[in-house]
Amino acid sequence: MARIGMHEAKTQLSKLVERAEGGEEIVITRRGEPAARLVPARNGDGFAALAGAWKGQVRIGEDFDELPDDLAESLGMEP
Repeated sequence: MARIGMHEAKTQLSKLVERAEGGEEIVITRRGEPAARLVPARNGDGFAALAGAWKGQVRIGEDFDELPDDLAESLGMEP
């Protein structure tokens, strides 16, 4: 993990972003103290990234789409 001062980060931002895209984590410091962290962005952030996350961990019962008779009746459906 590289530590880069704020002034250098401002003047070398494009190069630092390239390094982060390559997988390097860069800490930007202000007066020697960590102020921010530059890390590679993950592709597929958000809901699309969750696709398949539960694969093999969830089981749907054989009777999943069958309503119990009393519930079907209360919804005006034939049991």
